[in-house]
Amino acid sequence: MKRIAFAMGAAACALLLGYGYVLQYVNGLEPCPLCLVQRAFYYLFGGTFLLAAIHGPGRIGTWIYCGFAALFALGGIVTAGRQVWLQHLPADQVPACGPDLAFMLENFPLSRTLAKLFAGSGECAKVDWLFLGLSIAEWSLVCFVLLALYSVFVALRGLRKAPAAS
Repeated sequence: MKRIAFAMGAAACALLLGYGYVLQYVNGLEPCPLCLVQRAFYYLFGGTFLLAAIHGPGRIGTWIYCGFAALFALGGIVTAGRQVWLQHLPADQVPACGPDLAFMLENFPLSRTLAKLFAGSGECAKVDWLFLGLSIAEWSLVCFVLLALYSVFVALRGLRKAPAAS
């Protein structure tokens, strides 16, 4: 049963990533730097749960996998929250757009590139898509909160003793 719970978390991330790629390659929406960081956190969370589904850990292992997954979800919450904050700034307070990721990786040290990625830029404040009144960043924030709660749920569920065989 635990393997199924882990597989469901991994599948949720795969679906979210798949829809992100549909938005990018079918709808033509280019991801901003903060979107790329969020995408990385989805990969980390999904990969952690996929490994757990394959491994089928015991109680302690379940807590370890869920702890890492919750940390990755928290990183996604912070990143998506930063982007939501940028999107709600008044137009005159939005930071200027910076260079794209490829340029930064070629020309900046890795530490500066990572700092710029996590800080976001003016392009991260742009809202190109809405569903039910929420932007991609706002939906991502909701999804990361749900993933964090799900990882806590799976961890707490792992505390219960297995039912006795009849």
